[in-house]
Amino acid sequence: MFGYPCSFVNGNLWIGLHEENLLLRLDDENRSALLELPEARPFEPLPGRVMREYVVVPPALLEDPAELRPWVKRAFANALALPVKAPKAKKAPAKKAPAKKTAAKKTPKKAPAKKTAAKKAAKKTRAKK
Repeated sequence: MFGYPCSFVNGNLWIGLHEENLLLRLDDENRSALLELPEARPFEPLPGRVMREYVVVPPALLEDPAELRPWVKRAFANALALPVKAPKAKKAPAKKAPAKKTAAKKTPKKAPAKKTAAKKAAKKTRAKK
């Protein structure tokens, strides 16, 4: 997502990185609980563009894997509960306009090369051998 690693389950993003932040997608209850922790905040990839279901995990939680693990499990469980998204269809490449047919240019035929006296003499000596 945004050029950073992330993970999807059933077509839904549930965890990812953005810059030096870890993001979790949580349901309302778990999101509110995580946002109560110091330095946790809603994910805002661009100023004024909050992605309301995502929370930036606070640095203190990142330093303690035992504390982080339950939050990751909650995010995964939340994603499993979401409706499955069908994969996006790939766009077909644009059709090229057919090339215009142009009249083939005729190249003048070259006249057959004239045999020189040296070539004739060489041919005669080969024939005698």
